[in-house]
Amino acid sequence: MKIAVIGATGMVGSRVTAEAVRRGHVVTAVSRSAPEELPAGAEWVGADAGEPETLRPVVSSADAAVLAVRPSPGAESVLAPLTAKLLDVAVGTPLLIVGGAGPLRSPDPSRGLVLDDPVYVPAQYRAIAQASTDQLLACTGHFSTDWTYLSPPALLAPGERTGTYRRGGDTLLVAPDGRSHISAEDLAVAVLDELEEPSGTRHLTVAY
Repeated sequence: MKIAVIGATGMVGSRVTAEAVRRGHVVTAVSRSAPEELPAGAEWVGADAGEPETLRPVVSSADAAVLAVRPSPGAESVLAPLTAKLLDVAVGTPLLIVGGAGPLRSPDPSRGLVLDDPVYVPAQYRAIAQASTDQLLACTGHFSTDWTYLSPPALLAPGERTGTYRRGGDTLLVAPDGRSHISAEDLAVAVLDELEEPSGTRHLTVAY
């Protein structure tokens, strides 16, 4: 499979790139600046996700594309319109968007969305949680592209690749110990599993 990873130098994108190469896929790593390290077998293409039209050639030539970008603090409002434009560019190519936990339902139904649940979204993270909620809204209003929105759990950080995780729908997954977490490495495993065997679910989440 030919896979384009947009945002390939980020925490998630770099691990999706590595996981895709590990599985033998043909990978195009897309980012504004060249990655310090690129897995053997992957090809780098310099392009800016903030200018989606520049991505059309690489996306249209791929069998699937992954969007794994995270805006810098203070620029969260660009995420939804950027995603909407990329959805237009990706018509004809399945697009998997690694988003945020904000638009998931809280495991406590009385608290609504994770976005509004201070247990999982402290005040300092509300802007990015709102941005991911707006991002999913931009997806649900788009009908021409085959898209999937993958929400990580509340905590996502570099760690170990165990190859195991739980899959859920649109409600935050919480472990018996009360944590909602996964390593970026295992999130990448889930991304590739979804690309290789699409579930047909528009919005899903994974966690330990």
